Amino acid sequence: MTSYETVFILTPVLSEDQAKEAVKKFESEIKSFGAKIKQSETWGLKKMAYPIQKKSTGFYFLFEFEAGNTTVADFELMMKRDERVLRFLTIKMNEDHVEYAESRRNKKSGKSAPAEA
Repeated sequence: MTSYETVFILTPVLSEDQAKEAVKKFESEIKSFGAKIKQSETWGLKKMAYPIQKKSTGFYFLFEFEAGNTTVADFELMMKRDERVLRFLTIKMNEDHVEYAESRRNKKSGKSAPAEA
C-alpha cells in the first residue's frame, strides 16, 4: 500500500463539535474504503491566505493514511460532494516524506527518534 497525506479545510460556519463530527465521519469512510489511518491531526480554526466562498477562516485537518489508488479516488469524490469541505489536497508521500512525518510525530509525542547505525 502507498502512503498519502490529505489536508482539508472545513467551513468556519460549523461549531467545533460539528467539525469534529465531520472528521470522525471522514475517518470512518476512508477506513471503509480499505485505508489504514496512521495519523489524524486537528490544526484548528485558522485564517486563510485568501477568501474561499467568501470565508476568510476555516477548520484545518490532516490525515496520513495508507491506501490503494482507488481508495484515494473514492475519498476525494466524497470530499468533493460534501458541502462542509472548502478545499482539500491529497499528496502521495515518498520515502523521505514518510520519514520526516514519522520524526515529526515522534517529536510531538516526546519519543526520541530511533538511532541510525
